[in-house]
Amino acid sequence: MKEFFRLLKREFKLFLGNSTLRSVFFLAPVLYATLIGFVYKAGKVENIPVIVIDKDNTPLSAQLVEMLGDNKSIKTLKYLQEPANVNDEVIRKEAAAVVMVPARFEADILQKKYPEVNVYVNTSNVLTANFASKALQLTIGTFSAGVSIKGLQKMGMPAVRAATQYEPFKTNYITLFNTTSNYLIFMWPAMLAVVLQQVILLAMAISFAAEFQRGSFVTEYAGMRRRAFPIMLIKVIPIWIFSILIVSIYYLMHMFFNVPMPEGILSFLWLTAFFVGSVSFMGVFVSILIPDALKATQVLMVIASPAFIISGFTWPLSAMPAFVQVLANIIPLTPFLQAFKILLIQKGSVELTYPYMQHLGILLVTYALLGWLALKIKLRFLFSTAKKE
Repeated sequence: MKEFFRLLKREFKLFLGNSTLRSVFFLAPVLYATLIGFVYKAGKVENIPVIVIDKDNTPLSAQLVEMLGDNKSIKTLKYLQEPANVNDEVIRKEAAAVVMVPARFEADILQKKYPEVNVYVNTSNVLTANFASKALQLTIGTFSAGVSIKGLQKMGMPAVRAATQYEPFKTNYITLFNTTSNYLIFMWPAMLAVVLQQVILLAMAISFAAEFQRGSFVTEYAGMRRRAFPIMLIKVIPIWIFSILIVSIYYLMHMFFNVPMPEGILSFLWLTAFFVGSVSFMGVFVSILIPDALKATQVLMVIASPAFIISGFTWPLSAMPAFVQVLANIIPLTPFLQAFKILLIQKGSVELTYPYMQHLGILLVTYALLGWLALKIKLRFLFSTAKKE
């Protein structure tokens, strides 16, 4: 036990004495969390440019343009004539959509000829396109309903009956989870988990590999050469302790950016503990397999880089090919984000996260066993080679 604590103390010194590790593990999470937080701080995109081409230029078409301008989500750019090249104008003005009000718009409405208003949506940016489409559908739909009801009223129909004639049944759309469509709540916490996984993997990548490269492993761990698992613990305990510090900083930043905390804080802590444990043991396993620190770092970064994309957080796993799903399910970030979404965004029951907790637990045990087995073989090889020399 005395040797265990001596080596653990040495591990802390090595970790804190490495300037690269210090800056990456402590500075990077805070820097990324702050930067990404300010990027998404507004939560929703407002004043999205929308080109409105009013070819009619009558009181009724002007009323439609005015209603579009009153919507805070969009900023109308009014044109009385169609530009020579509409596509170029969309690019030049960075517009999310074009609303084309046809000539004789008012006259056709009064004559019951049902004119068509064309809306061209710029889907080169899906996010702004969705926000703009939603705002345009709401405003144009409201205007259309108002015009129809007024027309029926002019024919002598009471207002209440006119509303039912226009809309024979009522549909209520009620949003669930993140009802304000706040992008900060959706993206920022998930990105913090991505950063945490990457810095843990980076730290673990050079943990064993650096010892193997400088030849200090045989001399320092000679007294524990038959105890593979305690050696693994010596390497991961500093990461676990410093991870607690990073998660605490994240908690303070949640308050700074007014992002709600997940439901069931105790369950969230267990989830985070399983996540940190499985990621660190995954890093241990790769670090033992690849004795070169640079190559180990490269391999782990190749694994970590696409982790968010294939995690199923923004794009459903069911829509991905089978081999991508298999790859996603062996990366700890995938089950963590699925459970995290339930606790933070959907505010679901804790019981719903149990399958993902179990998934993380399986990954934790699997990577711990693989790391232990790889280290056991590595220790036997290293010390038998040293004995021969």
